[in-house]
Amino acid sequence: MRAAHQDHDSVVELTRELVRVPSRGGIDAYEPVLDHMAGWLAAHGLPCAHLAGPGGGVVALVCEVAGDAPGPCYVLDACLDTAPFGDDAAWAYPPTSGRIHDGWLHGRGSSDSKAGAAIFAHIAARLHRAARTWRGSVVLLFDIDEHTGGFGGAKAFFEREDAPHRVDGVMIGYPGLDHVVTGGRGVLRARVQVHGIAAHSGGSRAAPSAIHKAAEATSRLHRAPLPGPGGPGFPLPPKLTVTAIHGGEGYSTIPDLCILHVDIRLTPAFEAEQALALLRSTLAGLDADWPDTPPTNLTVTTRWPAFALPEHEPLRAALLAAAQATGLHPQAKVAGPSNIGNYLAGLNIPAIAGFGVDYRGLHATDEQIRLDSIPPVQATYHRALLSLLPAC
Repeated sequence: MRAAHQDHDSVVELTRELVRVPSRGGIDAYEPVLDHMAGWLAAHGLPCAHLAGPGGGVVALVCEVAGDAPGPCYVLDACLDTAPFGDDAAWAYPPTSGRIHDGWLHGRGSSDSKAGAAIFAHIAARLHRAARTWRGSVVLLFDIDEHTGGFGGAKAFFEREDAPHRVDGVMIGYPGLDHVVTGGRGVLRARVQVHGIAAHSGGSRAAPSAIHKAAEATSRLHRAPLPGPGGPGFPLPPKLTVTAIHGGEGYSTIPDLCILHVDIRLTPAFEAEQALALLRSTLAGLDADWPDTPPTNLTVTTRWPAFALPEHEPLRAALLAAAQATGLHPQAKVAGPSNIGNYLAGLNIPAIAGFGVDYRGLHATDEQIRLDSIPPVQATYHRALLSLLPAC
């Protein structure tokens, strides 16, 4: 805690500097924010490398801190890209101002997750200075393809064939003091092509419209029976939502194609294969009632499993114990939305997907963080790592 308070002004300044560099996912150039973080790390004796995705573009910044001898490897993961600004005029201060007012730092990305990145960078600098006292390695992974939904940095890092060692756990710097996210519903997303018969809308003969059929498909999917919660270790039920409908053009044509996007949240009691079976049976019943139309097609676009770390998992136990020792009392939580921890669960890598600074306006107008929440968060992560990394 003493170290975290000593670092506080520096963490705040680095967070402000990062917030002042716009890095909206899919909108802004990423080189400026990457260069700024790389420069800070280099100035603290921490060389880093750019990580390229399949297309050759940079998707992450990686920095490894090695202890005095081989040992476990833990990853500190935070994104440097952000959500869009929305209506700039609606903000109390400009989205890239980094303005401090009444103990709160304002700006897009302050909570998700530039404060987390700044905290992790300072922890890495301290671990580097004390490298002779512990064994193993700690990797900083700063993704700049998170808010696009691509998670390109994480995928490039965790799926690389030349990985120097196995990863024993990942701590993700999403914000929030009240909970440690130790699980989350999985997700299955599908693109559904619903077919009709094209015809003139003013013609004398009726033709089956893809939009009409898609509307019926939507109603049937939303009425489909789903199981209840998965039990004490997984208290949330599955959920199915049609999130988008695309079809038709103009006024004079009955459309022959309509596309639905279907989002299904998974649990251990309702996994991807069961969700797919439900989708297929529902759509097969629809096609049977529309015999004059081509069959419906289904393409899975995303498949992540549900996950929930057990109580004895070292990563979960270490972070919760460290928070208690720091004077915080977060509760372990299984989250309703999916997160990168679900992706990592598919790779059998345990992950904590959310414990961080106190915040307001996540992905919304006037995003901000409470500055006095920074030191206890930094101390918690630092303490947890020291308990996980064997001493020399």
